[in-house]
Amino acid sequence: MTEFASGRGVDGAADVRRRIPRTDVVLAEPAVAAATGRLGRDLVKQAVVAAQQAARRGAIEPDDVVDEVLRRLPRTATRLRPVLNATGVLLHTNLGRAPLSASAREALAIAAGTCDVELDLGTGGRGRRGAAALDALLSAVPAAAAAHVTNNGAAALALAAATLAVGREIVVSRGELVEIGDGFRIPDLLTAAGARLREVGTTNRTHLRDYADAIGEDTAFILKVHPSNFVVTGFTSDVPPRELAGLGVPLVCDIGSGLLAPHPLLPGEPDAASVLAEGAALVTASGDKLLGGPQAGLLLGAPGAGAALVDRIRRHPLARAMRVDKLTLAALEATLRGPATPTREALDAGVAGLRARAEALAASLAAKGVPVEAATSDSTVGGGGAPGVTLPSAALVLPEHFARALREGDPAVLGRVERGRCLLDLRAVDPAADADLAAAVLAVHEAGRAGDA
Repeated sequence: MTEFASGRGVDGAADVRRRIPRTDVVLAEPAVAAATGRLGRDLVKQAVVAAQQAARRGAIEPDDVVDEVLRRLPRTATRLRPVLNATGVLLHTNLGRAPLSASAREALAIAAGTCDVELDLGTGGRGRRGAAALDALLSAVPAAAAAHVTNNGAAALALAAATLAVGREIVVSRGELVEIGDGFRIPDLLTAAGARLREVGTTNRTHLRDYADAIGEDTAFILKVHPSNFVVTGFTSDVPPRELAGLGVPLVCDIGSGLLAPHPLLPGEPDAASVLAEGAALVTASGDKLLGGPQAGLLLGAPGAGAALVDRIRRHPLARAMRVDKLTLAALEATLRGPATPTREALDAGVAGLRARAEALAASLAAKGVPVEAATSDSTVGGGGAPGVTLPSAALVLPEHFARALREGDPAVLGRVERGRCLLDLRAVDPAADADLAAAVLAVHEAGRAGDA
């Protein structure tokens, strides 16, 4: 007689199949119906079918189908999962770089509905798109007289090249022809926009005379690119913006990380206010790095000629293809006008406070049998910002096997593995999430104990 996984014979298996609730019955269950309203019928129905099949295989009891459906359903309709960033990298590209502030998230909720993104409520007519965000950007950088926003930093530079340098030359140092990630390179970006590159200097040393000798009738502008993801040391030299600004052609500076004003911990990182003050006509930067906002490309023009360049760029046909949506504009404005961003708070976090958090968490977990200790650590900015800068931090130290289990847990926790240990660096972890971090570590520990038993 054929046996089934449930241990029942043919007649028993048939009886089990008869007890499996129909799809419409499961969908009518209050908890399942509520999930349908949140996730959509198709997604919920897939979970119902999968649970019914599990019951037919004998993997679960027919009476457990509804519970299995609810277990299989995601919390939201997106497959994205929140991750606690315990890597010690403040702007982790694989985690979406800058986490948005609470005020920026609130702004997203407003923008998600119908809103006055391109409407003047006073006149009832069409308004300037994203006017509030642009005004906030100019307020944050008083040295700028005009601003424009694109969908990312690379787009800002490409749009500037497409507007100002098609068929003409951009003078740039060989030491600044960087690869910006995932195989994309600045020279390829600029030539794709229709410009020609006039490379000057060498990889490690470029002088003012190199730029001056290269300038001619075909020069559209001088480009200075901050090498924001690497450092060249030793026998090196470059030319600061204040000297390049005096060569008689527009100076465009791509500062990369989006720092708008100087920061004491990052003395080598260029900022928009300082570069404009040194004479740059146009500054391009990213919004989702040190600024701590959404992914966006920022273009800031100096008074006079720089503002005129921004106006030309804003009216270029490709500006439409590279424009940002209402969600980005709302989050950017709130980032600029609101309180300190999570990125800024993590950057400014004091070492003593980080150590106190690590010691408190370690003591609490150790009291529950977790093999953990607190230790000093080094964190970095990441995300193409402040290369070579390390920030003293504190971390929880766990056995290496915790790394994968935490990564696959709920919530997911991403740490880093060093010398056979799992480190959970606290600099990029919101203090309000410490309890969640501890719960995740404890859950891994208890699951391991249960498996050993």
